[in-house]
Amino acid sequence: MVKVLIIDDSVMFRTMLTNELQKDPMIQVIGTAGDAYEAKDKILQLKPDVLSLDVEMPKMNGIEFLKKLLPQYPIAAVVVTSSPVSAFEAISAGAVDFIKKPTRADMSTFIEDLRSMIKTAATAKVVAKTAPSIQGATMPSANIFASKVFDPIKNAKTVVAIGASTGGTEAILEVIKDFPASTPGTIIVQHMPAGFTKMYAERLNRICKMEVREAKNGDRIKQGLILLGAGNYHLRLKKDAAGYYVSSTTGEKVSGHCPSVDVMFDSVAEIAGNNAIGVILTGMGADGADGLLKLRQTGAFTVGQDKETCIVYGMPMVAFNKGAVAQQAPLQNISGIVLSKLK
Repeated sequence: MVKVLIIDDSVMFRTMLTNELQKDPMIQVIGTAGDAYEAKDKILQLKPDVLSLDVEMPKMNGIEFLKKLLPQYPIAAVVVTSSPVSAFEAISAGAVDFIKKPTRADMSTFIEDLRSMIKTAATAKVVAKTAPSIQGATMPSANIFASKVFDPIKNAKTVVAIGASTGGTEAILEVIKDFPASTPGTIIVQHMPAGFTKMYAERLNRICKMEVREAKNGDRIKQGLILLGAGNYHLRLKKDAAGYYVSSTTGEKVSGHCPSVDVMFDSVAEIAGNNAIGVILTGMGADGADGLLKLRQTGAFTVGQDKETCIVYGMPMVAFNKGAVAQQAPLQNISGIVLSKLK
């Protein structure tokens, strides 16, 4: 039974969440709070496993609350917000996951997704930013490639594909932030709702050396460019006489998601084969594991994030157990490992 504390300034929303969440036999709402100060008292008194946390609240917003709370009380938090900016700030402050605040039309989907996130959050690791690992101390660092210019001719057929879910927004940043501007074309699927992926791509673009943008149907894969799969659109690698490009199309959920990591990896295995590098990062469930296995079976090099540095060791664990991961590594070493495989 996962004990949940609901923090939201709307009495009506708190009541609705309480009634709906408790329909799941694995969730117990042990209390509610209307602001951060009441929430802190309830946390000390009730000792919840997970917080459902609104961002826009009186007295202190949810992000400031997380910054003050988590260093003392590392509790898993799922943030409810309609603002992509607030969502990413909350993740940076230590929230496990976020969910888009619902309209009446999508309330049933919202409740179903929130229940799933809460149960996943209860198993998540709530820690400070990734610490150095003794196991990974001798692995390649991305810093040694900072000034390297990768040969566009030698890497013309190379594609890097990265998939992630819960905890992935920060993990992806850790992997790609030091990719040199000459790194071969890279495609990414991060489970995220529509409307949030564009803001996330813009955030990455401000930080990374490579150009990052949300993928659009027909975008060409090229050196120095990262394409992020759009929310509610499957991202697939394609090829024509001019080279690689992507399709971005709506469709049914695959492995529980749209975009799906499996869909992306499957297409990369079919189109690029052993010219690809596949990376699977932190996330709940199994999306990407079968696709990564297909990639490895074609001769592609594959990397999986290790248990110690995952927020949720789900997707990488399933992939590893299936034999899809050629090398498992701490998050802080994955960038260097990928770059070391390029020419």
